[in-house]
Amino acid sequence: MKALAAGIGVVFLSPILLAGTGMMLASSAEAVQSSSSFSNCLTDIDSDKVAEQVTKILDGASGKDVDIEGLDLPAEQVPNAATIVAAGLSLDVPKKGQIIALATAMQESRLRNLGYGDRDSLGLFQQRPSQGWGSAQQIRDPTYASEQFYKHLLKVDGWQQMTVTQAAQAVQKSGLPDAYAQWENLATALQAAIVKTFPGADADADDQDPNQSEKPSTSTPGCAPGQDGSGFSRIPEGSVPKGYSLPKDADPKARKAIEWAMHQLGTLYQWGGSCTNAHGPDPMGRCDCSSLMQQAYANAGITLTRTTYTQVNEGKAVSPAHLKPGDLIFSRGTAARPEHVGMYMGEGLVIEAPRTTKPVRITPIKDWDFLAARRVL
Repeated sequence: MKALAAGIGVVFLSPILLAGTGMMLASSAEAVQSSSSFSNCLTDIDSDKVAEQVTKILDGASGKDVDIEGLDLPAEQVPNAATIVAAGLSLDVPKKGQIIALATAMQESRLRNLGYGDRDSLGLFQQRPSQGWGSAQQIRDPTYASEQFYKHLLKVDGWQQMTVTQAAQAVQKSGLPDAYAQWENLATALQAAIVKTFPGADADADDQDPNQSEKPSTSTPGCAPGQDGSGFSRIPEGSVPKGYSLPKDADPKARKAIEWAMHQLGTLYQWGGSCTNAHGPDPMGRCDCSSLMQQAYANAGITLTRTTYTQVNEGKAVSPAHLKPGDLIFSRGTAARPEHVGMYMGEGLVIEAPRTTKPVRITPIKDWDFLAARRVL
């Protein structure tokens, strides 16, 4: 494989780097990075069409007649994607690792070789010289930047068992840790299209990746239609959105916990409150975020610890792509030490006790800064 990749570098990558790097140096000042998670959901990707359009670009098309959903400047972005895939092949990185790298670069730079970013962040992956990623000149080299990303990824213990967004976050340590998921489908389609242009690479890549037959999830909370809560109109605080009903296939104990939590809607938040009498006169009987979770599940016969910091270790970890009603969702702070928790209700909604002066309420999951999820049943 390494011999193959070396040949690819001479025969194929040289014109890509010349064209891709040159164009992106000239135009990177015009690039705009999105700072919102789940902002460009791409779930209905036509892989055959992506392959057709990618081939056009790699064959020298200008990009004017090329249309790839999610790529607004394919003449710049596809060559960079090809560089990322080729770097992965040269390092014998399995297919999943290449998809993680592509999804990361899409989120960080929209696959553009940026000459600016947050603080001293640069390049495809927005790597920072001050954080030891290399010199500014090195980071602006797409091949170097890609290799550095892969080398860091391969050091992450168990990365192949992680979701795409978990693995990307383990490398990047982003302030928007859930944002990578939105690019998984497009990254998968791009990887499949690009690797076919490298003679012999596709078969070798399949042999290396035992999970290559797995299809990307289309049910991430922020991307699947109807699963991010955006289908509901504005939800008045303390009310149940019109049209919501508990999913019929929800676990009975989860249903009981959610129903109990819903009975606390409209009661004011109280930091340190026990949530044992949220409608009563004593403020300390009201709920904070973790006591709402604790008492809701206590009503269903499940014992939870008291704080957000400990609840994040309850039960088992759940991917954001496979949430079920009753799952605990964590945000704010860090994944290891989150500062807020809510309960997933299905249909893209979360019930929470948000903060001082606010009541227990239902919010769409698209408004959450997703750090982790735990299933306690």
